Order: sequence, then C-alpha cells, then structure tokens
Amino acid sequence: MQAMVLTQVGRPLVWTEVPDRQPGPGQIRVKVLACGVCRTDLHVVDGELPHPQVPIIPGHEIVGRIDALGPAAGGVPRLEIGQRVGIPWLGHTCGVCPYCAAQRENLCDRPLFTGYTRDGGFATATIADARFAFPLGEPVGPAGSDEALAPLLCAGLIGWRALGMAGGGQHLGLYGFGAAAHILAQVARWQGRSVFAFTKPGDLATQSFARSLGAVWAGGSDEMPPQPLDAAILFATVGGLVPLALKAVRKGGRVVCAGIYMSDIPRLPYSLLWEERQLLSVANLTRRDGLDFLRQAPQMGIVTKTTRYPLQQANQALADLRAGRFEGAAVLVP
Repeated sequence: MQAMVLTQVGRPLVWTEVPDRQPGPGQIRVKVLACGVCRTDLHVVDGELPHPQVPIIPGHEIVGRIDALGPAAGGVPRLEIGQRVGIPWLGHTCGVCPYCAAQRENLCDRPLFTGYTRDGGFATATIADARFAFPLGEPVGPAGSDEALAPLLCAGLIGWRALGMAGGGQHLGLYGFGAAAHILAQVARWQGRSVFAFTKPGDLATQSFARSLGAVWAGGSDEMPPQPLDAAILFATVGGLVPLALKAVRKGGRVVCAGIYMSDIPRLPYSLLWEERQLLSVANLTRRDGLDFLRQAPQMGIVTKTTRYPLQQANQALADLRAGRFEGAAVLVP
C-alpha cells in the first residue's frame, strides 16, 4: 500500500510504500476511499500535540470499505466485507478504566487515537479496531459521496458533541468558521437555532460563506454580536478569544472550547465569569456520539463544502489549511 508518513515532527510528510498489513484480533482492514484533513492533523505534524507515535500515518476522518476481517472482528454487529464505514479520531479504548466503566470512554486513561498514536487514513488502506468503525450506509446523491462524508468523521462529530454541551439555547455563536463550524451551522439551523458566526477580523469572504449557510449575523471575532448569546463554541485555537466569548454570552450562558489544542487563555477579570457563566472543554467523542450523529445526519440535509486533493498532495492540503486558502474542508482521495 502507499501512504503519506510523518517521519519527523515539523517536517513534510513522505510518500512511502508500506507493506500490506493484515488485521489482527478484533480489527478490520479498510480500503481508504477518502480522508478528510483536520486541523488536528496540523497539530500532530507541527508538534503541538505531545508525544506522537513517529513514524505515523496521519488522518482520522476516514471513509472506506472493509476488505478484510481479523479474528473475532466478524462478531461486531453490522460489519462485513465490502461495507462502507467511517473511522474517527478515537480509535481504541481500554474498556476497564474508571472512565470507560462510567460510559465516559472519551476520557479513557489508555486510549489510542487514529493518525496520532495509531496509523490513520493518509494512505490507500488502514487497520482499525472493529468496535470503532461506524457503518455509513449507501446514501445516494452528492451528500452521500465518500468525499462529502469524510469531514463528518471529526469536524462533524466534535461539533455535535460540542453542541450538546452548549445546551439548548436559541442564540449560538461559532468562533472560527472552518470545517467544523460550516457543518455545525447547518445542524444548528436544522434544529431551529440562530447562528452568529465570528471570523478573523476583516475576513469578508468567510463571513459571506457563513451567511450563505444560514448565519443570521457574521462579523469579526473582535466584534460583539447584536444580542447576547445563549452559548458560544470556539473552534478557533486562539486562547485570547475566550474572554471575548464570555463577554458575548448572557448571564448563565456557556462557552465551549471544542479544539484539542488552544493557545494559552489570557488572564481575565472574574466579572466575565460571574453571573453563572460556564467555561467548558470538549475531549474527543464517544461511540454513542458517533452513532447518534451519523444516524441523524441524512435528515439534517448537511452539505459539506470540500476541496479535493490527491493523496500525494497531502502536504499541500496541510499548507492550504494552515494558511486558510479554502472554505469548508480539505479531503484527500487516493
């Protein structure tokens, strides 16, 4: 098989011929049809996440078809050869730690993460834990294509978990309008919420993009919305936005930090947190999150905006993501 491999943190990925691998007990092998390029991949490549397993094949928004079942993998309900599945960021949990026992596997003490501590989808094939493969079905039309579904496997899933943590308020602010926010804006509008989009100051193109997806207001992250927010979700990795978001939410409102990495949050006056405002973070996801979201996604009418790159151009896709050269999400197609 072929893969783009991170051999040294901070260096470009290397196009590599990798020996074909067989799935072990409880595992499946998946022929990769599409793999989204997530900002978390940048954090891995740039060394912002500690202790990656190097060499590593990045990529954790994987859509593919099962082409081999390891021993006992066939015992996982709904999985069979030829089936289309999605492979997410959370790739394995221990199942026995206090968090797993409490059905909070997203906080597992001994997890494995796809594209970070186990090989991911910037390749023509990958090995995955059968328990952490989501059946995707065969929806027809552009919204059901491999390329369109790939961003749902992280940008969509983490946005879905963040939305649940934000509560049921009507007025929702999204700080940073990239892959995750462009999906979540559509979900929130489907739920009947009003979306307020915050972009880099002066980024009129992205603000227009947000309004085209139903945002009732779009402006710079240095602006206050026209009315107090019930909740705000931060996808941008800038810690300095936290005080601004707290200022934008009403009394009793919530600010949810949805990224796996963020620069340091500056000192802030207690008055911004007072009046029972809450500051929360999202860590990974559970399989229940994935199953719930992907089951409902076809009803939501989500249309992902994607920019396609051949697998060999993974470094260009990462560079374009870092520079903000496209709207929506980048997807690698072997």
